[in-house]
Amino acid sequence: MDAPQAVTKKQPEKIWTRDFVLICLANFFIFLGFQMTLPTLPLFVKELGGSDQLVGIIVGIFTFSALLMRPYAGHALESKGRRFVYMFGLAVFVISVGSFAFVTSIVFLLLIRILQGIGWGFSTTATGTIATDIIPEKRRGEGMGYFGLSGNIALAFGPSLGLTLVDVITFPQLFLICASGGLVAFILSSRIRYKQVEESKDKTVTMKFDIFEKTAIQPALLLFFITFTFGGIATFLPLHAAEKSIAGIESYFLVYAVFLMISRTFAGKIYDQKGHIYVFLPGTVFIFGAMLLLAWLPNTFVMLIAAGMYGLGFGSVQPALQAWAVEKAPGNRKGMANATFFSFFDLGVGLGAIIFGQIASVFNYAVIYLTAGGSVLLSVLLYLYLLFMAIRRSKQSHNI
Repeated sequence: MDAPQAVTKKQPEKIWTRDFVLICLANFFIFLGFQMTLPTLPLFVKELGGSDQLVGIIVGIFTFSALLMRPYAGHALESKGRRFVYMFGLAVFVISVGSFAFVTSIVFLLLIRILQGIGWGFSTTATGTIATDIIPEKRRGEGMGYFGLSGNIALAFGPSLGLTLVDVITFPQLFLICASGGLVAFILSSRIRYKQVEESKDKTVTMKFDIFEKTAIQPALLLFFITFTFGGIATFLPLHAAEKSIAGIESYFLVYAVFLMISRTFAGKIYDQKGHIYVFLPGTVFIFGAMLLLAWLPNTFVMLIAAGMYGLGFGSVQPALQAWAVEKAPGNRKGMANATFFSFFDLGVGLGAIIFGQIASVFNYAVIYLTAGGSVLLSVLLYLYLLFMAIRRSKQSHNI
């Protein structure tokens, strides 16, 4: 009787189970397929004869589509189950990205992008929940770190791979390869043993409308101004570099991802020991500096310095704000705090892409990054205001 009990106690503590490996691999392949389209889609829009405004709209409409789907996906995770939501999202993603290969008009591309956003919203909302189900509760922080690394590795290679391939193959061939990444993820996900969920009438009624956690609004709003800058990088940097005849755009995304992962090794520890002020302010300085360098952009070397600075800054600020958003939420509202946080993430990227498209059509690509720098400054000013108000409230409470 003692031996089986010992085995039972050890088993839940294991992170690298069969199902965890499968969900990490599935996450890697879906992100790889997505990241390969990120810098190449604006080039495809230009080939179809689209303007900078249309580039921004086509990129931005995707994030808004995903954003609108997240509350429904969260509700379906509890009512329909993890398997249905995840595999539905993956299937829609594969079909939509594969359809890019047959697009011949901007209107058709716009419709397919909306469909892709639906698939992305369902699949990415589900995958984090599935990983949380699989990882032992006592090792959840460590396990989620490993899980997040699967997406970071895809980020390191996806954009560079997409830009490299587009020089040697056609856009239709590229998009079919991207769709095949989602297909591999779909096959892997079919082998996962998902947690069985029981339907709850209370959750079914409320989750459709309960889409924000108020305690997460402050850090989420700060994140909005930061991810606003990402819309300009992901959408227009390949076009900006091409206009200036600067080579090495493939390396930008690789350097960015490497420094993003480096920042994850120390930023979290600083946050735990000293608080978000020691992470947020230095991080935003790096991001602001990167925006100024991209506005200038005289050569490849400066572009790669900007990539490293942005990776360090964003890799420090984003996890710190996420931890802030979650830690302030009540115990039964942690999931909704995360949903609120990532909704503002999507909103920043989507609005950034659309607004920067308008800016590029009137001015030039350099003005995009000057505007993005202004967005970072707004985030800093808002942060200092929130910090001042928190200190003021603390003093008032002590006086009472």
